[in-house]
Parts: sequence; structure tokens; C-alpha cells
Amino acid sequence: MSTFLALLESWGYWGMFVAAFIAGSIFPFSSEVVLTALQLAGLDPLRLFISATVGNTAGSMLNYGIGRLGKMEWIERYAGVEPEKVRRAERWMQRYGVWIGLLSSLPIIGSVAAVTLGFARANPWLSLLTITLGKAVRYALLIYAVGLF
Repeated sequence: MSTFLALLESWGYWGMFVAAFIAGSIFPFSSEVVLTALQLAGLDPLRLFISATVGNTAGSMLNYGIGRLGKMEWIERYAGVEPEKVRRAERWMQRYGVWIGLLSSLPIIGSVAAVTLGFARANPWLSLLTITLGKAVRYALLIYAVGLF
């Protein structure tokens, strides 16, 4: 893992994008570690913010796409989301609508939120907007916190 992190760090902003994409998709990964390391190494916080937000949003939109395919067996297999979690998230979707995209920035339930938006055929542009907003707030807070040290 440390070798992989070193590789991502050597790629700079592209490494941040890749790490954020992986973390935003169905694969378990921590883009926060890469972002913190790159920021402490002196990379520009604004460019890191943009790379992280765009990459992580793209990863969540991949999850949205998997959900949009609408086959529960694919959602289970490729997104690693259990049917009961999708049903629970669908109830949230009925209650809060596309705003559950804001939850896509949270650990564990983030992937479920994005998959559910796709599965429920939520408006892709509004989904993109709420997912991006959630990701942007998360990375802005992280960059601010790292900048305090």
C-alpha cells in the first residue's frame, strides 16, 4: 500500500485524481491520505481540491451508472451493495429525493447513495450536482483542516 501511495504522490495532481476516482467508486480506498500527503508535500491546495472533487465525483457517477443498469445481481456483484441496503436507500430516496447525493461523500453509505440514485433513475444532472456538492464540501473541509497544521 505504501508503494502505491508513493506512486500516486509522484503523479501529483493526476495521482490525486486517480486516488479520488478509486475512492469514489466501488473500491475501498482512502483519498484523504493521498490528499493530505500531497498537500503537506507542498502541492497547490486549490488544484488538489479540483483534482480530488472531480475524481471522486467521477467515481460516484460510475456507481450511479452501475445502479442505472438496474440489475440487482450486477449491483451486488460489481458495486458490492446488498439488496437490503438498496431498498433502505430507496426509501430515503422517496423521502429526500435527489438530495441523497449529498451523502455520497460519506464513508460506507456513499457508494450505496450513488448506486441508489442510478437504480431509482434519478435525474443524472441533478444527481451529478448533489454528488459534486457533497464531495466539494468534504474536500474543502479536509484541505482547510490540513492547512491549519
